Amino acid sequence: MTQIPLRHGVFLPPFHPMDENPSACLDRDLELMEWLDRLGFHEAWIGEHHSAGWELISSPELFIAVASQRTRSIRFGTGVISLPYHNPLMVANRIIQLDHHTRGRVMFGAGPGLLASDALMLGIDPNTQRDRMAEALDVILRLFRGEIVTEKTDWYTLVNARAHLLPYTKPYPEVAVVSAVTPSGGRLAGKYDLSMICVAATNPFGYDALAANWKIANDLAATRGRRMDPARLRLVGPMHIAETRAKAFENVRFGFERYLGYLNNNQPRFLVPDGQDAAEWFVENRFGVIGTPDDAIALIERLYAKQGAFGVMLHQAHNWADWDATKRSYELYARYVMPRFSGDNAPRIESFDWCTEHRDELTEKRSAAARAMFDKHEAEQLAVQAQTPGPTQAQTLGQTPVRTSAQMGAMARPKTGREAW
Repeated sequence: MTQIPLRHGVFLPPFHPMDENPSACLDRDLELMEWLDRLGFHEAWIGEHHSAGWELISSPELFIAVASQRTRSIRFGTGVISLPYHNPLMVANRIIQLDHHTRGRVMFGAGPGLLASDALMLGIDPNTQRDRMAEALDVILRLFRGEIVTEKTDWYTLVNARAHLLPYTKPYPEVAVVSAVTPSGGRLAGKYDLSMICVAATNPFGYDALAANWKIANDLAATRGRRMDPARLRLVGPMHIAETRAKAFENVRFGFERYLGYLNNNQPRFLVPDGQDAAEWFVENRFGVIGTPDDAIALIERLYAKQGAFGVMLHQAHNWADWDATKRSYELYARYVMPRFSGDNAPRIESFDWCTEHRDELTEKRSAAARAMFDKHEAEQLAVQAQTPGPTQAQTLGQTPVRTSAQMGAMARPKTGREAW
């Protein structure tokens, strides 16, 4: 197993059905951030979307600004800002301001934009998005470093542009790029020494591309005399867990099929055979986990076997189950899955096993100590009785005397077994 301490978080698009109150959905997303913070999750990445109905957050920066004021330690990332939709100077300034508001709890995730419907509303050809992302990212990193940028492209113009407020985090917040199947994310991560978020790590296609994209990043980094840090590699996968598999499958009947329907409406990719249960098909084809904490552990171990070392396991937040069951799923993960990979319980287990190994010796030492205490007590009582004077006048007159504890004699020894306690 990797020696890198595994951190845990969520990747929140978010996904909300269109029959719910949207304001309440956003409030529940904020409540989820508070819940994850209480449970000890390390980070949350918030998406940007502008169309297709379900993914309600159009400004991850606004959401993070609110969530940061309701939490204590969890870190927040933009997951992601779609760079072709924004002037790079505006993006740099918003992230820098957010870095100050959160006192360094923000991370900057960048991507080309996932939904073609978003790009078309802005008059952007989806074929240009990855190139534009690369252009914008280069400028933003220069602005983070305090450089003055003059640059004209076919979609933005900067004239002596600079960030008049530099980042709170030095030299600047952690920067991550998304990677799914194509090599674009790995190329940028390797070129600029950035973190990577593999958003489809448990999808069979994304799973197969894991090692290839990480190799691309490492190869490009090596040409620049660097080595990629696997602690900054994040893998995303959906899961819902409960006390039993049966209970988990029952829980996800609340919203699982609607989730698949939304994803297929955007781009058909989860084609469940006729007559087969959608959730069972999803698990059988290893798209994610619906099961117990042990199933979640098995998924992470499978990712280790494929990828090798990585730093963060991110849940894809999905609302498959109702709110109470969703919170319970995260609680079970924090109680039973996190410790499996943190090693926090190793000293406790070693201490328990040592006591088991030396149980007979420890029992004898405890019994000997108890016997010694009784012997000491009896000896002291006998010494006191030897110095006690004869009958008092009250005894002579037939009255009942008041006896001291010393005069009452030695304490009776308990029997062996339970009574000896």
